[in-house]
Amino acid sequence: MNIQETVIFLMEMIGTVAFAASGAMVGAGRGMDIFGVCVLGVVTSVGGGMIRDIVLGIIPPNMFQHPVYTVVATITSCLVFLVLSVKKELLEGHLRENYDRIMLVMDSIGLGIFTVVGVNTGINSGYMDHTFLLVFLGTITGVGGGLLRDMMAGVPPYIFVRHVYACASIVGAIACVYIYRCFGAVAAMVGASAAVIVIRYLAAHYHWNLPKLTSENRGEE
Repeated sequence: MNIQETVIFLMEMIGTVAFAASGAMVGAGRGMDIFGVCVLGVVTSVGGGMIRDIVLGIIPPNMFQHPVYTVVATITSCLVFLVLSVKKELLEGHLRENYDRIMLVMDSIGLGIFTVVGVNTGINSGYMDHTFLLVFLGTITGVGGGLLRDMMAGVPPYIFVRHVYACASIVGAIACVYIYRCFGAVAAMVGASAAVIVIRYLAAHYHWNLPKLTSENRGEE
């Protein structure tokens, strides 16, 4: 592999581990067994990419053509399950704050990396001039796995109820498209993924949220 392919592969591996860990932690927090934890970990890490590939007409999706990502996600999920089964206190009490911080870090890293991977996949498929499509592909790759994870776990989808999330992915995808056109793939992927991670962290730290209806807005008691 050349330098560009190596950088992209390493970023994909980091994103896979990060998202698999976040998915597995959600499954463990919901009291699932090891199979359920692994399913959530795998779905979180490769689910968005699977949706992206279907949109692009890549059949079968890359998760089946290159199972290394699924294998890595499964191993990561098993390790998370093992750690949490030994340290059950991580899911409760005052240590719950540490769990939430780890979740934020893992989710933010995965979001940033998979957003730019989605854009890069679209560009490599020949859609360099289709900005809207590229932004959609980046966003769905970034948030799609988490959306499937939350639906399967029976919790309100993270992208609809927590701080700025999908919007961070959209901003990162737009940045990735234009940086790519000016400076190339490596600069675009590193710069745009970093931007998504920073936006996510700042949104969580300062509690930035999009406007939403409260019970008073809806005229409820």
